[in-house]
Amino acid sequence: MATDIETVSWCCFLICVNLRHLRTTIVAKQPSVCSSVPLSVLCGSKSRLKPASLHDLIFHEIFYLRITNKPLIMLQLTKTAITAALAGAAEIMDVFENHDFQVQTKEDNSPLTIADVRAHNIIKNHLEKTGIPILSEEGTSIPYEERKGWSRFWLVDPLDGTKEFIKRNGEFTVNIALIEEGTPVMGVVYAPVLEQIYYGDLENGAFRAQNISPSATPETIASEADKLPLPLKRDTLNVVASKSHLNEETKNYIATLEQTSDRPVKTVSIGSSLKLCLVALGEADIYPRFGPTMEWDTSAGHAVVKAAGKRVLQANEDEELIYNKENLLNPFFVVK
Repeated sequence: MATDIETVSWCCFLICVNLRHLRTTIVAKQPSVCSSVPLSVLCGSKSRLKPASLHDLIFHEIFYLRITNKPLIMLQLTKTAITAALAGAAEIMDVFENHDFQVQTKEDNSPLTIADVRAHNIIKNHLEKTGIPILSEEGTSIPYEERKGWSRFWLVDPLDGTKEFIKRNGEFTVNIALIEEGTPVMGVVYAPVLEQIYYGDLENGAFRAQNISPSATPETIASEADKLPLPLKRDTLNVVASKSHLNEETKNYIATLEQTSDRPVKTVSIGSSLKLCLVALGEADIYPRFGPTMEWDTSAGHAVVKAAGKRVLQANEDEELIYNKENLLNPFFVVK
């Protein structure tokens, strides 16, 4: 974990570059004493400022002395997760661009490339510094008896979309989520070939930044990020459907939507956990998944979806997916 000075420095940087034309309430040492002033008075009229977001919260917490540990800790953990995702992606892209793929077979018969292993190792090195336990798809299996006592842990898929990677499809991602009491509270999904990163947490909202290479920094990402969902207008009801998992249950679900929706139904496809991110982004309305997935496949995207104000519900239930079960296989679910 970085020092308090490093944490405050990063938060201050975010404030200076990420708020735009915001009038905010200044809270002094006495929370009851408030006044509104133009932020431009404090940051300069030419500052690159963005609208209400996680950065507004930091402004309150640091500059007006209402410093509470939880927001600062979550922001630092987000920075750590982004840094780890970028580092893991750099390892993946080195293999993707410069090496023949060496494929092993895991116990579940899914392909494991050397890129998985390299990404896992460097992500693990970054996350271990937080002192929070790590459960990774590519890591050593951890017995349920040990992990059932974890109230907080990292859940990692260092390369989601291994089959797409082997096919040289750019729609694969690095997924890192923070789980608390069975709920994903923060997540990072990075697609290095597409140069898109999604991140968010329940306290500060969800964001997407584009044109982000693995050499980027969390500060650069924060300065370029847009709040989700985007204000998109469409005449269609967009449904995400996997090209490789379009089974009868999914076809029937889409057919029901076509009969009941007051808008034409349009099917959109994309790989890996980017399917969840399309719903968080606002480019899709629904993502039904009536096929097998594991907790590490969904956790980071689930966190981004929740941070964007949407839900990942168990099929035919009004309850969200839960994590750190004895069996890490997810039930069928619908994102909306």
